[in-house]
Amino acid sequence: MATKLKNGTTNACNIGVLYGSCEVNEILRNISPRWKMQVLHSIKHGICQFSLLKEAFPSLSDQILGKRLSELVIDGLVDKAAVEGTVPQQIVYTTTKKGEELLKVIDDLHQWGMRW
Repeated sequence: MATKLKNGTTNACNIGVLYGSCEVNEILRNISPRWKMQVLHSIKHGICQFSLLKEAFPSLSDQILGKRLSELVIDGLVDKAAVEGTVPQQIVYTTTKKGEELLKVIDDLHQWGMRW
């Protein structure tokens, strides 16, 4: 989540109730930050370095791109690896099996949305 919720606020209480009543809400919260699925989709299709992602999304700030990449790695949706023998060190990102399965679900959701 982009901003921290203050404990005891109505919004924080409502979110707690939603998460407690349906696990899907937590999943949606985890995948919904702006740019997260777009970055994952791009990595899946070969745009796998920070600089290439910046070219693909010029309005995306370096800070947010770095944050989304870190979240994707922590979530286990992408792997991060250094390319040996490169100076300066180059980093590439690849989708994991978990990430590819999520993208299938996102694509199904997209198809459903287009149909309805």
